[in-house]
Amino acid sequence: MSKILIRGAKVLGGEPQDVLIDGELIAAVGTGLSAEGAEVVEADGKVLLPGLVDLHTHLREPGREDSETVLTGTRAAASGGFTAVFAMANTFPVADTAGVVEQVWRLGKESGYCDVRPIGAVTVGLEGKKLAELGAMHDSAAQVSVFSDDGKCVDDAVIMRRALEYVKAFGGVVAQHAQEPRLTEGAQMNEGVVSAELGLGGWPAVAEESIIARDVLLAEHVGSRLHVCHLSTAGSVEIVRWAKSRGIDVTAEVCPHHLLLTEEMVRTYNPAYKVNPPLRTERDVRALREALADGTIDIVATDHAPHPQEDKDCEWAAAAMGMVGLETALSVVQETMVETGLLDWAAVADRMSFTPARIGGATGHGRPVAAGEPANLTLVDTAYRGQVDPARFASRSRNTPYEGRELPGRVTHTWLRGKATLMDGKLT
Repeated sequence: MSKILIRGAKVLGGEPQDVLIDGELIAAVGTGLSAEGAEVVEADGKVLLPGLVDLHTHLREPGREDSETVLTGTRAAASGGFTAVFAMANTFPVADTAGVVEQVWRLGKESGYCDVRPIGAVTVGLEGKKLAELGAMHDSAAQVSVFSDDGKCVDDAVIMRRALEYVKAFGGVVAQHAQEPRLTEGAQMNEGVVSAELGLGGWPAVAEESIIARDVLLAEHVGSRLHVCHLSTAGSVEIVRWAKSRGIDVTAEVCPHHLLLTEEMVRTYNPAYKVNPPLRTERDVRALREALADGTIDIVATDHAPHPQEDKDCEWAAAAMGMVGLETALSVVQETMVETGLLDWAAVADRMSFTPARIGGATGHGRPVAAGEPANLTLVDTAYRGQVDPARFASRSRNTPYEGRELPGRVTHTWLRGKATLMDGKLT
């Protein structure tokens, strides 16, 4: 078993320490460590974090391998510092049976770049009419514990209630894509002054907020776990804050792009900025940052949504919704949360590793950087500044809203159970 000595790393942003990896585990953390025959990585004050965990990734396989595969998606994850990702169910065929989730799980094991935890569909075919095989997916080799129709909302209150009741039996969680479909027919961007000026169909905040309000009450009634995907409005923040004050078992995520970008970007008509839910107002962005800082929003999740060039290189109305995000997520969080003083690196570890691992039940991930723990780690050069070049992405798709934009920070190393998946910024 190989030994790796990471020398002079700021563990969770603290004082420089040495971290010794022996095989799959962290053997020691301290100062002045040495180990005969160990490979030495000079951290030179870089920040060492537990491997990041993404609760919301689209890997597209099976069915849309032109956008992404499990292999290319997990390579992108390793490049971004992630050691575990949760793969959404809106594949072709839909991940609504034990067979499909086991296929995705096995592809993840074969890739070796990060652990892949499949998310099962709530309803058959994402059609919102009949519950999928929730119990069979949970009992499968993939051990599914998170269920979502992401991309579509479970808008039928009875179906949503039944799903919450069902997953309660084995401690699962329903992750809701909060979008009242009838309020967003023909919607192209956030509803407001800008949509009126541009003549684009408006996507009202209440379409998100009304579903969240309904679902937190259903979760309270059933006594089950609810997770809110890609929360994007100030009103949604207030509803989640109220629900938590009542003791309702609800968690919520925010995406990096909703922490940085606003609806003003849509004035360019560049489809790179077209996303679901849409980019909102500056007021919403401020509310989301503050809610992530105070813990109302529990985690950052990428909603990595790769699309082939032809689905984005077209007029706005015809373009697909979504952005790739695995390789830029940590940089955006550094810019919006760390460099603004809203979070320190220990809190970033909480929002991007500890808590998403806990919500999703990702055993072995989101663990302290301490002796005896799995060596799932990422090393970040926080002093780095550079322009985003999608041509260098490991993802099969290039639909990023940050092309040419300068962002801080760069992941230089990622270790999955002591094995380097990224070394000196290059995939192994």
